[in-house]
Amino acid sequence: MKLKKVAVYFVTSLLSVGLFACSGPQVTRVDSHEEIDLSGYWNDIDSQQVAQEMVNDFLTNRWLDDYRMQNGRKPRIIIGTVLNKTEEHISTDTFVKDLERSLINSGKVTFVASKDQRSEIRAERDDQVINSKPGAAKQQRNETAADFMLKGQISSILDANKTAQLKYYQVELELISLDTNETVWIGQKKIKKVISKKSYKA
Repeated sequence: MKLKKVAVYFVTSLLSVGLFACSGPQVTRVDSHEEIDLSGYWNDIDSQQVAQEMVNDFLTNRWLDDYRMQNGRKPRIIIGTVLNKTEEHISTDTFVKDLERSLINSGKVTFVASKDQRSEIRAERDDQVINSKPGAAKQQRNETAADFMLKGQISSILDANKTAQLKYYQVELELISLDTNETVWIGQKKIKKVISKKSYKA
């Protein structure tokens, strides 16, 4: 009798393990460029598309040709703060990197390291002075200064009823001269998303 109970318990345990294994998550790999929007929240596709469209406007605006004609070189740009003024958790660092990549790849501007990056690089140069062989260390006070700072914000508005939600995002960027504090370019991009709510009948 005890043997029968042990056998039943063993079979039940195997079935439980099998059911648990079958109910686990299923992962499907997709192309990183495929447009997938599961929740309607700001996502990687929004970041990439907004960055690309704003960069296109940035690079075709008159300010760039005017600067190159007057100075005979590419403008040097530094990224300032991009504020998240939405109620969502948005990685503005990812958006900033999308901007930097598109601008650098254009070949029309030069980027200067950010404040945090400069601090790390300066610490490395100090370390080189102490630990590198004579004449090999890179010297301080030899940095290239930025001409402009690019900064901005992401804001949103939510409208909803019982059957749908409307998410409205507005991204604003401005380019400011570090010499005169003048704003030489303002870019704006808007996104609207309608998220339908499915109704289920009992």
